Amino acid sequence: MPQMDVGLKRELEAKVYAGERLTREDGVALYESDDLAWLGRLAHHKRTELNGDRVMFNVNRHLNLTNVCSASCAYCSFQRKPGEKDAYTMRIDEAVRKAKEMEGEGLTELHIVNGLHPTLPWRYYPKVLRELKAALPGVKLKCFTATEVQWFEKISGLPASEILDELMDAGLESLTGGGAEIFDWEVRQHIVDHNCHWEDWSRIHRLAHSKGMKTPATMLYGHIEEPRHRVDHVMRLRELQDETGGFAVFIPLRYQHDFVDSADGKIRNRIQSRTTMAAPAESLRTFAVSRLMFDNVPHLKNFWVMHGLSVAQLSLNFGADDLDGSVVEYKITHDADSYGTPTTMHRDDLLNIIWDAGFQPVERNTRYEIVREYDKPVTLAERRSEPQQVWA
Repeated sequence: MPQMDVGLKRELEAKVYAGERLTREDGVALYESDDLAWLGRLAHHKRTELNGDRVMFNVNRHLNLTNVCSASCAYCSFQRKPGEKDAYTMRIDEAVRKAKEMEGEGLTELHIVNGLHPTLPWRYYPKVLRELKAALPGVKLKCFTATEVQWFEKISGLPASEILDELMDAGLESLTGGGAEIFDWEVRQHIVDHNCHWEDWSRIHRLAHSKGMKTPATMLYGHIEEPRHRVDHVMRLRELQDETGGFAVFIPLRYQHDFVDSADGKIRNRIQSRTTMAAPAESLRTFAVSRLMFDNVPHLKNFWVMHGLSVAQLSLNFGADDLDGSVVEYKITHDADSYGTPTTMHRDDLLNIIWDAGFQPVERNTRYEIVREYDKPVTLAERRSEPQQVWA
């Protein structure tokens, strides 16, 4: 990687410390920098301005109602076709029973995403939310990607506004941020196999924001895209945020190779033969540039399941201020990866990871309202006085 021109480096640093908005060209230049420590310092400055030394987390669980999907996205190892050996679709009572099993430890959020099931009727979705809300009245329901909402439009004949109204009436607190992947068509046409692209994704989140929802936004990085596509992705979201103010958090998601499929040994990832997963340095670079470009989104989340715990801790010094919660089962990538990321993290595990990284843990809810603030980390001198656990 070539060294950045010293003058440009000083110019970019001055803009960051002056609080000036960075341009598309600035974003590309930051990705081209060979100085990862410098990038981290700038991003950490921005993160500290916004969020101090606090790291947010929540106590959540993931539930996937079905893995049957009409689409066959090139990167996806989760989807199954009807009739495949390990295809499944939960009955509503089954979904409620499974959710109730997850209720302990002060659960505050249930996160639900699914395949685009070709035959499940639209009525199934608001009904399952109503039943889940009745069974778990204190738990917030964060459900469905914009891609799923567009699918609901197709199978119901209803407009997204009516669909969102009914889902909200059934208990929906927030959409999820998925389905975004990379918006630029130059890349998207090669990785996505459904009809929800930037125009519809942004339309549906704009509608959700107009109805009072705070939603997340995501970006799948580290596959066939280039840094300029990541910058374009963030720029589109930043402009939408200028308009609506409805995004609470941005979540860079690391693309995963299909090392082994959990049930049938098939390789479903059709682009992995020409891709390499992002190395830790590239992940940290992506977090840092995202934090520096996203001057109007308050939080940057590391979904530790897709990065590993060590990179998750490091990312807290590269702009991230949120670690996704105490996930117990996450099938979307754990159906693919085998590189050792745990599937289970409890509240105490997250607290210790955050303290170990030198930050103050803060438990939040789905809307990023504070539930509880925990003690600040012990001093470095105190930590050095006894052996510390090392997180793989």
